[in-house]
Amino acid sequence: MAYQALYRTWRPQKFSDMIGQEVVTKTLKNAIMTGQTTHAYLFNGPRGTGKTSAAKIFAKAINCLNPINGEPDGVCAMCQAADNGTLGDIIELDAASNNGVDEIREIREDVNYAPTQAKYKVYIIDEVHMLSTGAFNALLKTLEEPPANVIFILATTEPQKIPATIISRTQRFDFKRIDAKAAYDRMTYILDQRGDTYDEAAIRVIANAADGGMRDALSILDQALSFGDGHVTLENALLVTGSVTQTLLGEYVQAVVKQDTKQALAKLSEVLSAGKDANRFVEDLISYARDLLLHTEAPELISIVPDETFTDLAANTQANVWYRMIDILNDTQQQLRFTNRPSIYLEVLTVKLSQPMATTAPVTVERVSAPQVVADPTPTAPTKPAPAPVASAAPVVETPTQPATQPEPVASAAPAEQPATAAPTRVAPRVADDQSAVFGVLSAATRGDLDRVQTVWADMVNMLPVPQQAMLNVAKPIAASPDGLVVAFDFEVIKANAMRNAELLHTMVTQIRLLTQAQNERQLVFVTTDDWPKMRAAFVAQRQGTAATPSVQQQVPQQVAAAVDDDLASLTAMDDQTEAAGPEPVVAEAERLFGADIVEEIDD
Repeated sequence: MAYQALYRTWRPQKFSDMIGQEVVTKTLKNAIMTGQTTHAYLFNGPRGTGKTSAAKIFAKAINCLNPINGEPDGVCAMCQAADNGTLGDIIELDAASNNGVDEIREIREDVNYAPTQAKYKVYIIDEVHMLSTGAFNALLKTLEEPPANVIFILATTEPQKIPATIISRTQRFDFKRIDAKAAYDRMTYILDQRGDTYDEAAIRVIANAADGGMRDALSILDQALSFGDGHVTLENALLVTGSVTQTLLGEYVQAVVKQDTKQALAKLSEVLSAGKDANRFVEDLISYARDLLLHTEAPELISIVPDETFTDLAANTQANVWYRMIDILNDTQQQLRFTNRPSIYLEVLTVKLSQPMATTAPVTVERVSAPQVVADPTPTAPTKPAPAPVASAAPVVETPTQPATQPEPVASAAPAEQPATAAPTRVAPRVADDQSAVFGVLSAATRGDLDRVQTVWADMVNMLPVPQQAMLNVAKPIAASPDGLVVAFDFEVIKANAMRNAELLHTMVTQIRLLTQAQNERQLVFVTTDDWPKMRAAFVAQRQGTAATPSVQQQVPQQVAAAVDDDLASLTAMDDQTEAAGPEPVVAEAERLFGADIVEEIDD
């Protein structure tokens, strides 16, 4: 006889053989014992959780000549015929390939005929959500009032695609994912019955990789047995599942804990070069951090066999490191679902994990490259940057580790007699992140300037090294004037890192000027995506003259306020001329700045 896969050979033959579905099996057994079976059932749940197996057991049990406590005896003629697939009164239909109206019409005609051998005629329709709308409509009446000796069992992984009129005519049973412990116990039982040898850690890896599907677990186990000639080792299980080896995981985690960014990136490169899936790598890291967290409190719950690296990390690292790592990994896992370039997010993840933890603030932004000059974070009016990067023109501030009360150092003037041939020191272009700077850009912003920057933005990003590309992949230009540019970042930590990167800032202002053929380099203003709507609304309100409170006036420098007043005067003049011809000036101005698609006029 040809070899059969484990999931077929060890398919449950009784309700007691099923694992992880105690509520479902108990309910069905009681219904059979008390004779309270109904005409239609809906089995819903993830793949590989036992829906089809439960349907077959139920069909066999209600037709069994000698049922035992709601279970089929497995030895009578009906049970033997059902097991051999020769019982014609149990009809299995795959709706994925038989989803038309004609197939359902055949069922409607066949249900009128009595069973030929068994007591009940049972229709098992797998993947029922694949039926067409016409097929569902054809099934409705028959499903509601079938003959007394006909039972329908519908199985699906996507109940939301089934019409409510169908669901309301069935008893619904929800199959849950099988937890890793139950899958582990089932696989060890099978291996013991077969006489195969295995490493317990390997079976745990397979159980975790199966993600709640028993069929998937047995399929992976089958592969591991074939790969290891009947012996399941941890290394073989890791190779078969595509997981990262424990050694490589430990070296990576050790590097990020020691804040060795270069070494951590090298280990990440090894992972990617081996063709490992990015999502699987993040999942393995979460499991590794979880095991490190549980090692001291509940060592019996960890899923790996501790090695020297693991033991060292568990003994010498505080628990809050693993809390932080799991939080960051979870965020990255969500981001990977919506990107086609996972390697960039993994590199950003590695840099983020390698940064020192905050001591007094929830988020700490540390320097990750060569020493750089930081732009002045204090509110300043936007000004045109100097044509040449002269040291005397750039303000210098203290690093984040200095006390907040320490006065800002003042840059000293460069010697006038410095030779022109001397190599100038590259300093970070001026960058701001305050509201007044945003207002300064918006007061002169045009849609044309923004369109020109957006057109060349992708080209500018592609000119950057990969780590800098990763920063700007979560940023976009949102407002531009001839002398300024507002860029919104999705994350505060990335924005802060970008403000510190002199090389990035220099490339941005230089390449944007060249690509847009502008006369001047634009003043950079960085904001977060969350703060931008508030700043935009405040600016529009100020231009309309409704936010002229003392507190607001204090936030705007005198030169910006003067520019705003001039613009308000021009808007008033425009209002007198165009009052009856179109929208109010402030609406037109908002549409000019932000685009008509995101501006909504509300009449109070």
